[in-house]
Amino acid sequence: MMEIAEKIHEYGVVPVVVLDDAKDAEKLADVLCEEGLPCAEVTFRTDAAGEAIRIMAKAHPEMLVGAGTVLTIQQVDQALEAGAKFIVSPGFDPEIVDYCIDKNIAVFPGCVTPSEAAQAVKRGLKVVKFFPAGQFGGVSTVKALAAPYTKLQFLPTGGVNKENLQSYLSCDKVIACGGSWMVKKELIENGGLDQIRQMVKETVETVRAIRNQ
Repeated sequence: MMEIAEKIHEYGVVPVVVLDDAKDAEKLADVLCEEGLPCAEVTFRTDAAGEAIRIMAKAHPEMLVGAGTVLTIQQVDQALEAGAKFIVSPGFDPEIVDYCIDKNIAVFPGCVTPSEAAQAVKRGLKVVKFFPAGQFGGVSTVKALAAPYTKLQFLPTGGVNKENLQSYLSCDKVIACGGSWMVKKELIENGGLDQIRQMVKETVETVRAIRNQ
């Protein structure tokens, strides 16, 4: 699990990808890898998620491809069978978390309260998702939650964008941020790969600038 977390920290941003058609997966993966962000959380908000993960993982074995919006054990199995290397859920579902821990699969459940953070710590988790970050107070809430749970780090997602990325990544309790601003669904669907490429490049440069301050 920590190896996955370390790679996510290295990248600084996890692109949150929603694909209605799996045929768009390989070209998007090409762009992410070519521009220095070989990572993606493919969400199970659409029926194409499993096949999209499979395509990305096969085309780029070095890529860190995970499954997001995982709501059931069945989706965990589907994601793993497709080649997902980590699981992300929007909330803290004990059944999903325990299932992943038993299988030694990296899992990042959503936590926004002290009670949820306590359940994560109790299970030995070191990193949790903080979602929806914008609606639950952003960086200030992360710092407040981290105060009693000193060994816990957070992956804020939801409302993160290029304008507030620095405020999140400047917090030592934030391992990385999840976001879709550089891989917008409408751009993927409408062939806007050049725009995606430029935004991914800018995101990588921004993370490096923040980390090297």
